[in-house]
Formats: sequence, structure tokens, C-alpha cells
Amino acid sequence: MGLGTINFCFQALVEKDLVKMQNFSQSKNKLRYAYLLTPAGAAEKYKLTAEFLKRKVAEYETLQAEIQTLKAEMNSEKGGAQ
Repeated sequence: MGLGTINFCFQALVEKDLVKMQNFSQSKNKLRYAYLLTPAGAAEKYKLTAEFLKRKVAEYETLQAEIQTLKAEMNSEKGGAQ
């Protein structure tokens, strides 16, 4: 991702009031400058994290069910082959 793309996305986050940026241009030490999530940004991050975790739990449960099905198929093939 290019620097211009990152700046564009970052400015959009600032405009949506999800990230707070103050006095950056006046800061002498830009490497130590902190960006803060606003309350709206924190709420959005929480929402996205909760959605991500919900998807991952569903994927895990689907995989567990597939594993159980495969194990059952293997066991039934073993029993029929003997």
C-alpha cells in the first residue's frame, strides 16, 4: 500500500471522527506522535472486532463438524473393510 493511499484512508478516519489528530504539523518529534481513537472510533473497533470473532467462531464450529463427519466416515469404512 502506498503512502498516498494510507494518508487518504487516514484522513477519512479523521473526518469520520474515528481517530483524533492534533498539532501533528507543529510536532517537532513526529516519530513519537500518538494517534488516539475517539469514543466513536473505539466503538467502531469494538463492533468490527466482535463481528470478526463471531465469524471466526462460526468457522471453527464448521471445521469441527467437518472433522467429526470425516472421522465418522473413516470409522465406518474401517468397520466395513474388515
